[in-house]
Amino acid sequence: MTVLPATPALAELRTSPVAAGRRAVRRAGPVLPVVLLVAMLGVPLGAGAGEGSGGTPADAVSGLVVLFCAVRAVRLRQRPLTRTALVVLGLPVVAVAVAALGADSPANAVGGMVRYYQVLVLVPAAVLLLVRDRGDFRLVGWSLVGLGLWQGSIGVYQYLTGTGASYAGEDIRAVGTFGATDVMGMSTVVAYGLVCAVALALGGGGTPRTRTVALVCALGLAVPLALSFSRGAWIATAVVCVLQIVLAGLRRAVKLLAVGAAAAVVLVGGFGVGSSMLQERLSSITQVTAAPDQSVTDRYTMWAAAIDMWEEHPATGVGLKNFPAYRDSHASIALSAGSDVAGAGAAFRRQPLLSPHNMYLLVLSEQGLLSLCAIAGAWAALLVCGVRRLGTAHRGKRGLDCALLACGLLTWQMIDFVYADIGGPSTVLTGVVFGLAAWWALAPAAVAGSAGER
Repeated sequence: MTVLPATPALAELRTSPVAAGRRAVRRAGPVLPVVLLVAMLGVPLGAGAGEGSGGTPADAVSGLVVLFCAVRAVRLRQRPLTRTALVVLGLPVVAVAVAALGADSPANAVGGMVRYYQVLVLVPAAVLLLVRDRGDFRLVGWSLVGLGLWQGSIGVYQYLTGTGASYAGEDIRAVGTFGATDVMGMSTVVAYGLVCAVALALGGGGTPRTRTVALVCALGLAVPLALSFSRGAWIATAVVCVLQIVLAGLRRAVKLLAVGAAAAVVLVGGFGVGSSMLQERLSSITQVTAAPDQSVTDRYTMWAAAIDMWEEHPATGVGLKNFPAYRDSHASIALSAGSDVAGAGAAFRRQPLLSPHNMYLLVLSEQGLLSLCAIAGAWAALLVCGVRRLGTAHRGKRGLDCALLACGLLTWQMIDFVYADIGGPSTVLTGVVFGLAAWWALAPAAVAGSAGER
């Protein structure tokens, strides 16, 4: 029997699939914990998980990600953050620490500090350090798209089978794995994925096939977002996607906006995708003053109560996590006892309204004007730095997809915070969003990139 010599080409053919896989994993190794953290938001939660002070598996993984990042920074002996990053991420540290001094109990002080530090400081800093270049950045962006598709597919199934959360007397509201107690969870995750998909489709990075896949994902994610019946998510997503399209190029913007409008007409008008209830929900956005529903009345009442608390304690607020204790003494009689929770595996019950559902007013009422200026000022600094780099990326045609993704996510979050605040199982993902925005705005590698990378 003749034995053929092992040529380099034959050896490469035999080992290339395994070797390529190992190289890919080794190449993406440092950012994989962030991807794992995103994936943990797809794990179904038990009843009541994440409520009150309870944590979730994603919260535990976020702690491990922060620990991994700290150990890696020590081993590599690298300077963790630039001066600018230290200032921007350090502002919330000081503000929350001062606000914790006004809490009515040590438990509230510690619990509030842990949550705020997790979302505003620790997870964003870990993402900033673990994302090394635009390839890592895009990988995290695609993981958000994947999570949105997973949660959105569950939400569409819930709508079609009548197994979702209760809405208008029917169990049709798409909530994904988050359940009826966190009706904003799925809409937030799906909106993140849609914003990422639009950025990846418009930015010019990757192959034409990749951009086509991203565009298809964006169109697919629009369906579960609509079926979430979340007005705040609709408004934020519509504003951000229009901005992304315009910033990607005016000539292409006209075509894409025309296609989007036509698709909406076909889906809603032609196929009747949730037409009656969607139209009713859309029309309620313009009826917030003329004939508001009870949810809008409750929200406005809690907003007024939050402002009243701040007026009594303008500098430092009423104390961390003290909004529920002061709510009844500052709210009018228009406030209901709570919101109805039912469906998606949960029995009917009344869920107390423990926050104003406005992040800015929550910080203002509990922590005062000084803390709001520090926290919102840090977000504004990230947005300004990110937009400046977006202009650089647009002129240089390098990393425009990353710029649109980071600025889009941050803008979406800042708009959505007018209608929502931190809390619930999906909150940890907000820290990832701030981390992506911080990387694009502050990391030197964001604009410089690597050789041969677009």
